[in-house]
Amino acid sequence: MTQTSNRFFDEIGRLMNDAAGAAQGVKREVDAVVRNQAEKVMRDLDIVKREEFEAVKEMARLAREDNEALKARVAALEARLGGAD
Repeated sequence: MTQTSNRFFDEIGRLMNDAAGAAQGVKREVDAVVRNQAEKVMRDLDIVKREEFEAVKEMARLAREDNEALKARVAALEARLGGAD
């Protein structure tokens, strides 16, 4: 009786191990499909890459600084012209 029950439990154990391995394989497949779909959606949305965004952000910051410097220069010139009249 004990040998029969041991064999039974051994078979159950093997079955559980096989099921766990199959579940891991399915999980890997699902992960790959989801990742591929997400990448496809991102490409279709034409999303900007982080590096491109940071480069444009830096260009905008420099343009604002130049604009502020030019405003100050125009104000100084206007003040000089206004004082000459």
